[in-house]
Amino acid sequence: MTTSISTTDTVTRDALAVLQPGFTGTTAPDWVLRRVDEGLASVALFGRNIRTAEQVTALTAQLRAGREDLLVAIDEEGGDVTRLEVRTGSSFPGNLALGHVDDLALTRAVAQELGRRLAECGVNLNWAPSADVNSNPGNPIIGVRSFGADTGLVARHTAAYIEGLQASGVAACTKHFPGHGDTAIDSHHAMPRIDVDLETLHARELVPFRAAIAAGSKCVMSAHILLPALDPDRPATVSPRILTGLLRQELGYDGLIVTDAVEMQAISATYGIEQGSVLAIAAGADALCVGGGLEDDGTVLRLRDALVRAVHSGELAEERLADAAARVRALASWTQGAKGAGPGAAAQEGTAPGTGIGSDIGLVAARRAVRATGSAGPLTEPGYVAAFTSASNIAVGDETPWGVGAELGRLLPGTGTGTYSSETEAPVDAVLAAAGERRIVAVVRDVHRHAWMGEALDALVARRPDTVVVEMGVPQAAPRGALHIATHGAARVCGLAAAELIVRGTDGRRPERRRA
Repeated sequence: MTTSISTTDTVTRDALAVLQPGFTGTTAPDWVLRRVDEGLASVALFGRNIRTAEQVTALTAQLRAGREDLLVAIDEEGGDVTRLEVRTGSSFPGNLALGHVDDLALTRAVAQELGRRLAECGVNLNWAPSADVNSNPGNPIIGVRSFGADTGLVARHTAAYIEGLQASGVAACTKHFPGHGDTAIDSHHAMPRIDVDLETLHARELVPFRAAIAAGSKCVMSAHILLPALDPDRPATVSPRILTGLLRQELGYDGLIVTDAVEMQAISATYGIEQGSVLAIAAGADALCVGGGLEDDGTVLRLRDALVRAVHSGELAEERLADAAARVRALASWTQGAKGAGPGAAAQEGTAPGTGIGSDIGLVAARRAVRATGSAGPLTEPGYVAAFTSASNIAVGDETPWGVGAELGRLLPGTGTGTYSSETEAPVDAVLAAAGERRIVAVVRDVHRHAWMGEALDALVARRPDTVVVEMGVPQAAPRGALHIATHGAARVCGLAAAELIVRGTDGRRPERRRA
């Protein structure tokens, strides 16, 4: 029973120390402050906790009132996965855009500026970057979150990102070990499985993680995936062979190992979150991410007590729990001493001329990431933006806006917008009726994964050949439209970069924003 467990003994404090829970609200609940006083060493922020930078700064100050070295974690990849700008879209392009540009100084500078903003808000642990090699184009969960499908490219940009982020004083957390890029299932919903041999894993999946370790990544996040070549029975998060044998012993990693969220179905539906948490710590994990979907004191107490009972029963060695808690505290201590550096190499060497490492470095990167196929004159009159959409994966979330409609509307006031899905009856007829004589801009994300979307685009372009098509996911399908724009991500700045190109045409100059 919860009431039988002391809140002051060492085992209980260590059990609290390895948890990284989330919570609801934009101020710290009393229960969180109470658990921090009892030994909780980390908390996690999600989009639900964030309104403004000023509010987040006040929240982190409140959280640290009783513990100055508290780790405050966030899942801020930039690009499609943003928490700081969950309601507006990110000011930074994501990994695929940076990988497409393939300028290490730019990647380093973008990560450093993102880290600077996090540090200013009091966040000191970022669950980023994704080091997954997106070898499966149909991957439903990684996609634009990866730097690309080339192993060497992913490895060098992973290292550059870590260097930039940690130069800001924010600890990087490289994910999803040992590599989530070849999956066809989202681990939020079920257990993915990668059936490749050891040679392939070492030559592809593990290369970026070796680079991350060499770059000094302070944290590595495990993936809830089954890799029979490494362990035929247990997914990585609960596998001693993978976390201790491979990551610790073979690869020589000595930093913090944190799990992906333990409430994800790949773990919770297989083991339950209590048993899954015990198995993860026993396997070699040092911290448990929890709170994306479970954000209450009851969950924290359940996991704390499950770990304590496992120590008392002998299922979990007390020394293993103590070692895990010590690694959490060591990372917290590092963040206390880490200080952000000044402008990065991109600013100093002119990769982003005239920008320094200021607030527009993300837009500079997004503009460089745009790839245009075909040609078209400038759009000088209000057009019509038709967004063909599918459900976002859970990591991205449905609350973050994406597309080019808002940005194109700012450049050309009066531009119309409409959203169409696989449930829309006769979507092409609906688009044509709504557009009238206005030029159509069709916006898609990962059209290669959605047959209905490709069919709608083909029919639309056949009837309106001057259509502009903007692909904001992984560009795999053949270019369509008079002008086809690949942004390599759906961040707000990617939408702006595409809108600028549409308004100026393929041979024009960048437009000034017009006032409505």
